Amino acid sequence: MPFMSWSLKVAALYNIMWGAWVILFPNAAFEFMQIEPPRYPQIWQCVGMIVGVYGIGYYLASKDPIKHWPITFVGLLGKVLGPIGFLHSYLVGQLPGSFFTLIIFNDLIWWPSFVYIMLQVYKRKEAQ
Repeated sequence: MPFMSWSLKVAALYNIMWGAWVILFPNAAFEFMQIEPPRYPQIWQCVGMIVGVYGIGYYLASKDPIKHWPITFVGLLGKVLGPIGFLHSYLVGQLPGSFFTLIIFNDLIWWPSFVYIMLQVYKRKEAQ
């Protein structure tokens, strides 16, 4: 269980920091990727707030990852559905490929540890 707790704590720290960065500097990511910033940065700041709230959830779940598996499950859903949404937006020409950088760090790198946690939950539920 140490790996599960550690990975959720790292995810918590990352999400809280990234969420705060987006709230405080809503155009920074777009400037970095050389993408036109959104017309209403407040919507992007709301995304930052949601990501930060997920971070709080991950921290709470890190105390007992098996017991608090629904938080990890909801996080994993977001980390799978986000890239699917990006892929659609990219394919129809609404987002440039440079936006994929965000998908890597906000979603894809978390798949292994979140999937691992969910597999451990499944194994323990099956053993009961």
